[in-house]
Amino acid sequence: MTNTAEVQCPRSISDEDRARAQIYQLLGVLLGGPPSIELLRGLASLQGDDTRLGSASKNLAALAERTAPGDAEREYNNLFVGLGRGELLPYASYYLTGFLNEKPLSDLRTDLMARGIKSSDHVKEPEDHMGTLCEIMAGIIAGEFVCDSDLPSQKAFFDAHLAKWAALFFTDLEKAQTAIFYTPVGTLGRAFMAVEADAFAIQ
Repeated sequence: MTNTAEVQCPRSISDEDRARAQIYQLLGVLLGGPPSIELLRGLASLQGDDTRLGSASKNLAALAERTAPGDAEREYNNLFVGLGRGELLPYASYYLTGFLNEKPLSDLRTDLMARGIKSSDHVKEPEDHMGTLCEIMAGIIAGEFVCDSDLPSQKAFFDAHLAKWAALFFTDLEKAQTAIFYTPVGTLGRAFMAVEADAFAIQ
């Protein structure tokens, strides 16, 4: 959903940071549009463990294996598009103020400009869409943007644009009436944001 005015070679990152960036990227892709058949097949091979993240990954794999692309697309549209609007509005402005295109979006645009990050021309959604924010976090962690990619830079972006509403959004997604495939996406997002918040809190 995003690109940069200037692009630098991604930095060498640890396995832990690579895994974090991959989860952010996955959430960004899943929230940015209906999953393709290729993505569903890839998700079906996800492994998990007994942690909250691992359990959500296993549930997501099980549902991806038995979800047809057409069903996933209908579910996505019911959740996020709808006739007029979907069940959920995945924007920071809405969650933080109750209205779209408010101060959280303006603050985000100011931050993105300072970091040398700009939206791709084909993206029509406001930048404070949760999917876009997850993709930006993935890019910051991976060092894909010209801005600093160290932990203080990551923490500053997370605290400013995700910490106050991400967990609530993913909880709402997890409990959404029209969610089936997206229920474990909500669980994964909620668990991951809790891990990120805890990790950044001790920085």
